[in-house]
Amino acid sequence: MKRNTYFFVAFSVGKRIQESCGRMMKKLSGRTEQPSLQTKMEIFTDGNDDYTYVLPDYYADTCIDYGQLVKIRKNGRVVRKEKRIIYGNPDPGDIETTDVENYNGILRERIGRLVRKTKCFSKRRQMLEYSLHVFQFYWNFINEFKRRTTPAMLEGLADHLWTWHEFFYFQSTILD
Repeated sequence: MKRNTYFFVAFSVGKRIQESCGRMMKKLSGRTEQPSLQTKMEIFTDGNDDYTYVLPDYYADTCIDYGQLVKIRKNGRVVRKEKRIIYGNPDPGDIETTDVENYNGILRERIGRLVRKTKCFSKRRQMLEYSLHVFQFYWNFINEFKRRTTPAMLEGLADHLWTWHEFFYFQSTILD
């Protein structure tokens, strides 16, 4: 998710392992401009070290500012947060994961398949991925975000609020 526009860029369904991180980073690198020394990309994650192994496959470590926020827990409660700089020079004050955590809460509220201990949980991974793709489009193009704009409008990918009608009847033209 892009912090300044809340654009939902990429996701990966699966366990928190290197393979899932790799799938998500592949999507992220294919959907965003490649960073350079002049236009560095900031990436902040939780303490999952799998990202540190996967990121160099997609981005030069000189072109990203990567930091981790590790929550130290005692008896199930967060007692302190440790900010780690992994690559580059991110501002320690910017290393935060609250935007993604809030978004995960929104996903759980709006997609019944993600609610814990419910009858409507996804029994098939593919159906969960389809649901997330539809929600990703809804969030980016239909859901009014700020003053009649959507994250896609803030990113310059749309010029108006889309409707469900437009979504269902949109025909993309594929050019060779």
